Amino acid sequence: MGILNVTPDSFSDGGRHATLDAALAAARAMRAAGVLMVDIGGESTRPGAEPVAAEQELGRVLPVIRALAGEGLVISVDTMKAEVAHAALQAGAHLINDVTGLRDPGMVQVCAQAGAPACVMHMQGEPRTMQASPQYADVVAEVHGFLRGRIADVLAAGVPDVLLDPGIGFGKTLEHNLALLRALPELTAGPQGVLVGASRKRLIDYLAGVPQADERDPGSLALHLHAARCGAALVRAHAASAHVQALRVQAALEEHV
Repeated sequence: MGILNVTPDSFSDGGRHATLDAALAAARAMRAAGVLMVDIGGESTRPGAEPVAAEQELGRVLPVIRALAGEGLVISVDTMKAEVAHAALQAGAHLINDVTGLRDPGMVQVCAQAGAPACVMHMQGEPRTMQASPQYADVVAEVHGFLRGRIADVLAAGVPDVLLDPGIGFGKTLEHNLALLRALPELTAGPQGVLVGASRKRLIDYLAGVPQADERDPGSLALHLHAARCGAALVRAHAASAHVQALRVQAALEEHV
């Protein structure tokens, strides 16, 4: 899953794809590299991010979706708003990626009525404050329990299928993130596909001393190759071409294991 942020303030590439031409060029380059889908986001969810109005978010994502919908790309839309999800699906998007875990009944209804699958992510708190002081008694049990509960509720409400995302970096400390990454085989053992998004996140700085987010692609590759080995169905990445290359090599090495 290639990341396409059409925002001015995303944590590592804010503003880079803010024009329609730049966004389309980036999406087409991802398709040429072999990504499975492109995840378009019009509102930053970095720690401390301020919310934006639905009208502004729609103004950012809809022109990109409409331009790409007829080009054969599978389009995911990263949004927390049911209004944005509805318009995005109408414009040709295929999947809704909701960092709030479809907690809004309106979001569940939109996906169910459209027959659209969704990605359910775990986040403690909300983007503006989630990294202030995350606390868990047992992070693996709590995150996996939340995700399994959401599976039952969302499928029962008519959403046709879901991906699960443990929410690396969303209301978690370094120790919480590492525990969840080590426990991925437990999560991927279930029937739902698992998405892991650790691209350029702060835990790479903590582990390897890389303060600049756009210099964290080697660490992102290491984390995502681990996720793939643990059975993740998708990884969400900024450096899409590098990830496709690395995953293809890893798949070849594991072909006869």
